Amino acid sequence: MDFRDSPEEAAFRQEVRDFIQRELLPGLAQRRYGALFGGGGGINPIAPLGMLEAHHTWVNKLAQKGWIAPAWPKEYGGAGMSVIEQFIFNEEMARAGAPRGANIGIGVGWAGPTIILFGTDEQKRQHLPPILRGETIWCQGFSEPEAGSDLANVQTRAVRDGDDYVINGQKIWTSGAHIAHWMILLTRTDPEAPKHRGISYFVMDMKAPGIEVRPLTNMAGNQEFTEVFFDNVRVPKENLVGEENRGWYIGAATLDFERSGIATGVSHALMVEELIDFAQEKRGRGESALGRDYSVRLELADRAVEGQVEQMLCYQVVSLQARGQVPNKEASVAKLYSSELDRRIAATGMKVLGLYGQLCTGSPWVAFDGYAASTYLYATTSTVGGGTSEIQRNIIAMRGLGLPRG
Repeated sequence: MDFRDSPEEAAFRQEVRDFIQRELLPGLAQRRYGALFGGGGGINPIAPLGMLEAHHTWVNKLAQKGWIAPAWPKEYGGAGMSVIEQFIFNEEMARAGAPRGANIGIGVGWAGPTIILFGTDEQKRQHLPPILRGETIWCQGFSEPEAGSDLANVQTRAVRDGDDYVINGQKIWTSGAHIAHWMILLTRTDPEAPKHRGISYFVMDMKAPGIEVRPLTNMAGNQEFTEVFFDNVRVPKENLVGEENRGWYIGAATLDFERSGIATGVSHALMVEELIDFAQEKRGRGESALGRDYSVRLELADRAVEGQVEQMLCYQVVSLQARGQVPNKEASVAKLYSSELDRRIAATGMKVLGLYGQLCTGSPWVAFDGYAASTYLYATTSTVGGGTSEIQRNIIAMRGLGLPRG
């Protein structure tokens, strides 16, 4: 692993920094706790009108450079970046807390790249431009009540009927389905085939008759998760992505379209810095446990070191990708470590902030704009989403250490 930028990479890094410094208004930056998990996302929908307009202007400038979807080929509106350029871009955007535009996750990160690789020309023309313009929101219909970690166990059925497929079944933990325009969907099309070989991949119009979306309220009081029910939903055969019964392999490719994790690594480091700043400020006013409880200092030091370890694991992943290798066990190690660190940093934050951490936006005494409590609650999901910690440990054991399947 070479930590040094080449001259070309250094020039690109400086180009990104200069662009951010020149174009990003200070009020748009979402740093440290304000960025939550990933170093900047969209913008608060209740932000003042002027900030909403500034956000749209910023996103348009990103789009003009192809930086909404920088890893996409230029012919589809991206910047055609290399692995290292994408890494540098993500790192600098995260350090600045620069928002990436709406629907950056599923639309730009997963649905779009899958359509680029496996979609028809018509599917590309229909779906890619609206994704880049931020006109369509996507959700992911993969998990089911009995098919979470064992995703190949999906039971939602798609039966061919003339020029349509008729879909019946249920999906769960479907983030954003209540506002989504389209869904990427895994269904079973051959119930007699081995479970990995009878799955097909569709794009589904969420306005189709027979779709019911029910909210699931999480313990933070939000309804981002949903469960989705399909009752004889008709999907045109033109919405099949790739070949029938080959959807498992396309779905696996979709799940591979994840960033190295550097944005989360940078965000974690900045969160720890903010906790240290808070503790030092309060200590100066005699209000912090930092001076009285030496273990708090040690805990903050541990989190700071762990944040650096996480970034090294991210560097390892991207260095393998840059050499044309597939980071398998390495990606699982990085994901496992990052997920567990989410929870440790959130817990340390509540310990350092004490009663301040329980305050919400609006209180004159609130810290970090009220993000500490929501971060603590959301961190509990980190070891589940994207593959549970148990699944990651199994991958590391079998593919990394060569241990037999349990």
